[in-house]
Amino acid sequence: MSFFLRHTFKPRLARARNAQHARGIMNGGVFKAPSNVKITPAALGGVPGEWVESASKSAAAVLLYLHGGGYFACSTRTHRPFTTFFAQRGLRVYAPDYRLAPENPFPAGLNDAVAAWHAVRAEVGAATPMAIGGDSAGGGLALACMLKLRDEGAGMPAAAVLFSPLTDLAGIGESRRTNDRRCAMFYGSGLARASEFYMADTGGDPRDPLASPLYADLRGLPPLLIHVGADETLRDDSTELAARARAAGVRVDLTVWPAVPHVWQLFHSFVPEGRQSLASASAFLREAAAAGAA
Repeated sequence: MSFFLRHTFKPRLARARNAQHARGIMNGGVFKAPSNVKITPAALGGVPGEWVESASKSAAAVLLYLHGGGYFACSTRTHRPFTTFFAQRGLRVYAPDYRLAPENPFPAGLNDAVAAWHAVRAEVGAATPMAIGGDSAGGGLALACMLKLRDEGAGMPAAAVLFSPLTDLAGIGESRRTNDRRCAMFYGSGLARASEFYMADTGGDPRDPLASPLYADLRGLPPLLIHVGADETLRDDSTELAARARAAGVRVDLTVWPAVPHVWQLFHSFVPEGRQSLASASAFLREAAAAGAA
């Protein structure tokens, strides 16, 4: 899988002329939802999205899942491999289609994520365990959402699952350079484009903690599960986040997976490591939900 992406997707994305062109490349592909999963369009907190849940099993907890895509691409539809897997493992998922950059720069997507969290919480009730998750930019957005909730004094998630999260728009990690050739999906220098799109017209600092949670005060966050590939240009966004979160007293379950592409969980139907990662994350969330309900 990594070989194929490195020689097809990666050079195509690197040649993209602008955000709209890159979006078209990243939004490709159709995922057929499993027959035992029910998908229901919704709009909570003024943010369109969809409920994804098992057609037969009761849910152990509710998960707000934020899709990746560099803050400028992808959707709830492209990330159904994540949400339907979680639904099959006993989680009721709400996935919002938050506003995308550069048409809607920071903090529009973050505001949508926070609004969706509050609306889901109001709908399911305070007694229902809730968690949050996301991949790539969605992982960074999940972290920023938790920071906002903490600072508001609002109810926090029981746990968070983060898959190769984009946490550093300034790009200080060594892996941006050392994994430039090994990474199957991104050149290190190309990741700066996501920052440009997301921070467009804001004059914002890429180290703003709500845009780059790596620079935030991480105290008070719930337990975090972080999965990242050893060969990713974004590897250090995860490993440095884990180190800083642990130093702040946060429980962190970090796994660095060998020989996998960025967000390999999207390909779980034919990549065993994708199924293993999502199964581990599902168990982590169910355990956290059970502990919170006890």
